Amino acid sequence: MSKKYLILEDGSIYEGKSFGANTETVGEVVFTTGMTGYQEAITDQSYADQILVFTNPLIGNYGITLADYESLEPGIKGVICHQVARHPTNWRMQTTLPKFLEHLNIPGIQGIDTRELVKKLRVHGTLRGKIAASKDDAEKIAADLKQKQVTKGVISRVSTKTPYPVPGSKRNIVVIDFGIKHSILRELAKRDCNCIVFPYTATAKQVLGLHPDGVLLSNGPGDPEEMIEATKMVREIEKHVPLMGICMGHQVFALANGAKTYKMKFGHRGFNHPVREIATSNIGFTSQNHGYAVAADSVDKDNLMITHVEVNDGTVEGLRHKKYPAFSVQFHPDATPGPHDEDSLFDDFMSMIDQRKEEKRHA
Repeated sequence: MSKKYLILEDGSIYEGKSFGANTETVGEVVFTTGMTGYQEAITDQSYADQILVFTNPLIGNYGITLADYESLEPGIKGVICHQVARHPTNWRMQTTLPKFLEHLNIPGIQGIDTRELVKKLRVHGTLRGKIAASKDDAEKIAADLKQKQVTKGVISRVSTKTPYPVPGSKRNIVVIDFGIKHSILRELAKRDCNCIVFPYTATAKQVLGLHPDGVLLSNGPGDPEEMIEATKMVREIEKHVPLMGICMGHQVFALANGAKTYKMKFGHRGFNHPVREIATSNIGFTSQNHGYAVAADSVDKDNLMITHVEVNDGTVEGLRHKKYPAFSVQFHPDATPGPHDEDSLFDDFMSMIDQRKEEKRHA
């Protein structure tokens, strides 16, 4: 294995050994605290244009399987870990992590002190970085990184370009793709929903023209404030059909109703984040992956109600509209990987749809 270097915008250099694709790359360096689920994280489009650091000291130990993909063409820029398993084994395994990354042209570095790196990211916040074959031009690389906007326009690169169906026989759902995880579609398929997945550029006219029973706004990467047209679309459709937002969808829903968002210092990434439901005080452990959040003091109390908060830092984790059948959560109730404490929210969405259909029937 050849040497590879992670060079950060603050000039710091981490030396390790290359695995996966033998290429150089630039991205926003972030970390995840999950002990398992490396394949789901790597294929999650919410990590597009990012270099992902795994805090768990060993990854790759159970290989890769097609059933656990969250997207087929992940936009992640690189993988950093302390050690890759040398002899992975699992009855479901179809290939190894290094071969998987090589196939997708994603570079990785192992042998780095990930504890030191994560401590730096927690203190300084998210930093831009480059996986490089040489450290000779480290000063120039660091200076260039400071000027780069690595995640600008990222949703346009990961959202579907054309609508496609995910057939079912019950409720008709339009899904807006900001970088959707397959696990969201799996949860809808479990409930036999008939889904049409639209790109993030879909207009209210296009969505409502299909006469859906409900609309789901998916997860996705990047800055929600770039989603100006999607915000306008949500502002219109929430008046007409039940709506559920997840992650990026939650933030777009908030923006559509007058709230503001902000970039977090180092975000929430992992699946051990405790979230409290305000109405019941129940605590659920959740899977999360976001670098932006809704500003609590910007939520218009006449239109929106905060339903969930993160226990550790008080981040807004859930919203519900006071006038329309619409709600959103910052975390991933699809929970792949992660605990399934909150997957009943999909059932709540189904109940909301059924209630609206019943009301229309008797109107």
